[in-house]
Amino acid sequence: MNNYKSKTIATWLALLTGVFGLHRFYLRGLSDKLGWLHIPPTLVGLYGVQRMDTLGQDDRVAWFLIPLLGAMLVLAMFSAVITGLTPDERWDARYNPGQAPRSTRWGPIIGVIVSVAVGGIVLMSTIAFSAQRYFESQAADAAQNSARLIQ
Repeated sequence: MNNYKSKTIATWLALLTGVFGLHRFYLRGLSDKLGWLHIPPTLVGLYGVQRMDTLGQDDRVAWFLIPLLGAMLVLAMFSAVITGLTPDERWDARYNPGQAPRSTRWGPIIGVIVSVAVGGIVLMSTIAFSAQRYFESQAADAAQNSARLIQ
């Protein structure tokens, strides 16, 4: 049985499904505890998106949950970059010991380029969303305090 672990497949799994840890399951199997730890914060973040869609932008619980999804997306993109940039010799020594080395060509590099672009967008969006919600809540609290003082 051939248990060859492709760097290209691992990179693209991290890019496309890394928020659920599927790249880790591909490399280390279903017993990988860190792979299973990807799922809860991703689902909580998705729940935050669903709450905001249902209850609107004023739902403060969603404000705290959505950045979890952003953090998991950034982590997945970072994993894709690290995986794709691992030298072939080190990759084969770690995941394919005793097998003939294979050249990875352009697949992982294209995955890294896409991951850097998506990761940058997600990171900046998460920071902007969190900062906007924080400052809006501060402004709303200040307006309420001012209204109380006037009365």
